[in-house]
Amino acid sequence: MILCIDQVLNPEQLEEIHRLLKEGEFVDGKLTAGRYAKTVKDNVQLKGDTEVAQKVREIVQTAIAQNPLFKAAVRPKTIRPIVFSRYEPGMSYGWHTDNAIMGERELVRSDVSLTLFLSDPDTYQGGELVIDTSLGEKLFKLAAGSMIVYPSTFLHQVTEVTEGIRLAAVTWVQSLVRDVQQREILFELDTVRRSIFEEHGKTVEFDLLCKTHANLLRQWVEI
Repeated sequence: MILCIDQVLNPEQLEEIHRLLKEGEFVDGKLTAGRYAKTVKDNVQLKGDTEVAQKVREIVQTAIAQNPLFKAAVRPKTIRPIVFSRYEPGMSYGWHTDNAIMGERELVRSDVSLTLFLSDPDTYQGGELVIDTSLGEKLFKLAAGSMIVYPSTFLHQVTEVTEGIRLAAVTWVQSLVRDVQQREILFELDTVRRSIFEEHGKTVEFDLLCKTHANLLRQWVEI
C-alpha cells in the first residue's frame, strides 16, 4: 500500500526546520548508502551527530510518530533515526531497493519506507520520487510537510534536480505487522469502523468490526 499523508508538519514546524538546516553541516550521502546503492546515490545529508541534527530530528520524529493516519496504516514497532537529505542541481539517486536489515547494535527489518517532503515543489525542478509498482512507474512530488509511506520492497529512485534545492526527511520502519496485505486489511477495517462510529455511534456492527479487528491483530502482530 502506497499512502500519501498531508500536513504532517505545520508551517511553523517547517519554518523552524528550514532555519535549523541552514545552520547544519551536510556530508556526502554515500556514507549511509548500502554497497550497491552507493554507485547511484548523489546527494548530501545532514551530519547526524550534531546538536542541530538532534533538534531537527526531534521535531520530525515526534510529528511522524504522533500522526494518527501513519500509526493506523503502518503499525510501527521501530522507527529508524531520521535522515535529512539535500539535492542540489545535478544531484539524483538512481534506482535502488532499501536494505532489508538496518542498524548495528540493534537490528531492524525495513518493512516500510517513508519520505517527508520539506521543500515547496514550486521551488525546485525535477527531484520526483519514482516508485516502480505493478502498474508502472508512479511519480510523487508532494507539498512541503506532506509524507509518502510505501513498502520497502519496491524499487525506487529520486530523479535529477535541475533547478533549486530539494530537502526531504527519510526513514524506515519495522512494523508490528510484517505482511503488507495484512497491514492494508487492518487499515481498511479501522477506517470503516471509525466511519461507522462517527456516523452512528456504538452499534452492533461497530462492535463486530472491533472484535474482528482485534482478533486479526492478535493473529498477525509480531511483538
